[in-house]
Amino acid sequence: MRPLFFWLAGLIGTTIMVAISFEWLDRPIALWVHEMLRAPNGNALERLTHIPELFTPFSVVAFVGLGLWALAGHQLSRHQAAVFLCSLSLLSVEVMKNQLKFIFGRTWPETWVQNNPSFIRDGAFGFNFMHVGAGYQSFPSGHAAAIGAVISVIWIWYPKLRALCALVVLAVAAALIGANYHFLSDVIAGLFAGISTGWFATAIWKMGNPRDL
Repeated sequence: MRPLFFWLAGLIGTTIMVAISFEWLDRPIALWVHEMLRAPNGNALERLTHIPELFTPFSVVAFVGLGLWALAGHQLSRHQAAVFLCSLSLLSVEVMKNQLKFIFGRTWPETWVQNNPSFIRDGAFGFNFMHVGAGYQSFPSGHAAAIGAVISVIWIWYPKLRALCALVVLAVAAALIGANYHFLSDVIAGLFAGISTGWFATAIWKMGNPRDL
């Protein structure tokens, strides 16, 4: 029951942090970034945001490859199991974040796609529940969710890599906010969604394979 309690505490804490960020931090940070840090596409911050995009195609290939390996009658090694769970976690959060984006329908900090309404250009700020369209998909951050989904599995399976995991997460989160691709609250919510799927996948695996962890 303790892991469930910790997850529920994390959900409550995330909700509180998102509310605080939405009310007092998102707008001033977005304005500051726009005035002080915004640079043309191709800058260092923008490049860092592409890190999670590399995970999805790799996860699809790994999931199919390991599935075929298992169908051939082979057992997964501990490292193969970790790769499988990273893939499962990422693919799961990809579906989840799409549903959450539709539910919350939040506008973006800047105008990026299809002349979307944004806080910087139009003063548009807030949630438009059950609203479709690329201009209403800021919350939660899919890139933050992706990095959280993979890193959470690595964090659990390889404790010696936790310092590196924290560094990668902080770098991507800072880049998403520093490039004004997302509000702070988008990133907080995305990370929690990704961490949750990684935690869930690992917990389910542990039930049948307790010696792996």
